[in-house]
Amino acid sequence: MPVVSALYRYPVKGFTPETRDELVVQADGRIAGDRVLAFRFADAVDPEDADGLESWPKSRGLALMDFPALARVALAFDADAQRLRLSADGVVLAEAGLDDAGRRELEAAATAFVQASPDARRLDREGVLPLRLVGDGVTARFQDRARGYVSLHGAASVDDVDAAVAAPVDSRRFRSNIVVSGVAAWDELGWSGRIRIGDVAFDVQRPIGRCAAIMANPDTGERDARLLRVLTTEFDQAEPTLGILLLPADGGGVVRIGDEVVLDA
Repeated sequence: MPVVSALYRYPVKGFTPETRDELVVQADGRIAGDRVLAFRFADAVDPEDADGLESWPKSRGLALMDFPALARVALAFDADAQRLRLSADGVVLAEAGLDDAGRRELEAAATAFVQASPDARRLDREGVLPLRLVGDGVTARFQDRARGYVSLHGAASVDDVDAAVAAPVDSRRFRSNIVVSGVAAWDELGWSGRIRIGDVAFDVQRPIGRCAAIMANPDTGERDARLLRVLTTEFDQAEPTLGILLLPADGGGVVRIGDEVVLDA
């Protein structure tokens, strides 16, 4: 029987995750506390429209796709106190609240880190600086897709990818909310219809097409594996794909480590 073996949420878009024992799935299809903040470019502090939904393209802010060095930044967000701490190599870069002064401190620290990294040239484009920390620290809104979604992948699929390359590959590269064990590699890509995880029913939406973010080593921030090419060549995929997108079918609920995953007939 497939079971939930790991749960993650990402308080700040593009930065390191929090491991969780449980996740609250909201009725809108997002995870509570997930992507509630984002460092955006100066000319991208307001959402774009995507068929009536707010859209925050990751190409217009700090994200691993274009700034792999961000993987080195350890993040701690105290949702109750509304305080964010950024650290790198064991050194605190900044710790501050989400008032105006605190946001300026955090923005300056993120900017200085990127400027000292191999990704610095990406800040030189017009409209990028000053970086702005946006979001209220509560509302989940900075997911890659305007509709939101909960993301899931099978641990065995990641193990298959790990075996195909020299660099270490684990689930952190794929930044899903839910990781499932006890299912054969790649089987989750064939799921359709409705599944149930613990007490929460989900409708399967589609597989997840992957971007350059998965090439960044989650410990060093270096692009040490050409995983987009590996997925298409070693696994005969038309497009690099790993994991699936889900939407809650009955208003959401709580998903916990150890929950069984049942495919409805």
